[in-house]
Amino acid sequence: MELDFALIITLLTLLCGIIWLLDRLWLRKRRAERLAAGKASSDQPSAPVEYARSFFPLLLLVLVFRSFLFEPFKIPSGSMQPTLLIGDFIVVSKFAYGLRLPVLNTRILDTGHPERGHVFVFRSVDQPGVNMIKRVIGLPGDTITYRDKVIYINGEPAPQEVIGPWIGEGINRNQPGARPQLREELLDDVRHPILVHLRRLEPGSRSWVVPDGHYFAMGDNRDRSLDSRSWGFVPEHNLVGRALRIWMHWDCARGFCIDFSRIGDSIQ
Repeated sequence: MELDFALIITLLTLLCGIIWLLDRLWLRKRRAERLAAGKASSDQPSAPVEYARSFFPLLLLVLVFRSFLFEPFKIPSGSMQPTLLIGDFIVVSKFAYGLRLPVLNTRILDTGHPERGHVFVFRSVDQPGVNMIKRVIGLPGDTITYRDKVIYINGEPAPQEVIGPWIGEGINRNQPGARPQLREELLDDVRHPILVHLRRLEPGSRSWVVPDGHYFAMGDNRDRSLDSRSWGFVPEHNLVGRALRIWMHWDCARGFCIDFSRIGDSIQ
C-alpha cells in the first residue's frame, strides 16, 4: 500500500498549526514571564516550536493548493496511450468536480461533474492508496456496450476513423510483436485518439448499466487497459479531478531525458 501523501501533509499541517497556536496563546507569554523572573536567559522558543512556526505557513499553503486547486501526477503505465505516455507529468484540476476536504474526500462545494470524454483522475476502487487515470465513457444511467473494438452508448456507436499504424518511441515503444492501430474516436464533442490491437480477440459483446452516482471509465489504449470493464464503476466519492495539461515528459530511453515538445500540451 502506498503512503497517503494527503494524509501525511494534513497531519503535519495540523501538528504544526497546533504548536503555532499554543505558542501564540500560551508559550510565548510563559517564556516572557520566565525571562522577567530571571529563570531563563532568553525568551527564544525551543527548536520544535521554532520549526513548527517556520513550517506551518508553507505546509498550509501546500495543503490548500494541493487539496483545492491543482495537483501534479505522473503517468506510470501505457493504458492511456497515445493521449498520455509513460513519463508524462500532468496537472490535475482539483476543483473541476467539486471542492473536497483532504483525506476525507467529502465534497463541500459543487463546482461541476465529469462529462463524457473528460480524462479524469480517481482513487482506485480495488487498490487502496492508488490513483488511476482514464477517460469518462459512461455517465449515470447510461447503457454502455463494447463490441468489436467499438463503444456503443445507449445503443449508438461512438464514431471512429482509422488513422493508421502507431509506433511508440523510447519507453513507449511497442511491445515485441505488437502492431497497434491508431484511430480517432468521437465522444459527444470530444475528438481524441485511441489504440486498438486487432490481433487481440474480444470476449464478445458486453454491456453495463451505469448506476446513479457512478461513472464508466476506459483507457484510450483499449486492449491494454484495466478499467471499468474489469473492476466496475467509479463512485463519485472516489473522484480526484480532471486532467488538464502536460507540464513535463521524462524519457531517458530516447536519449535526452526531457521531451520539450509535449510541455504545455492540453489533454483532450
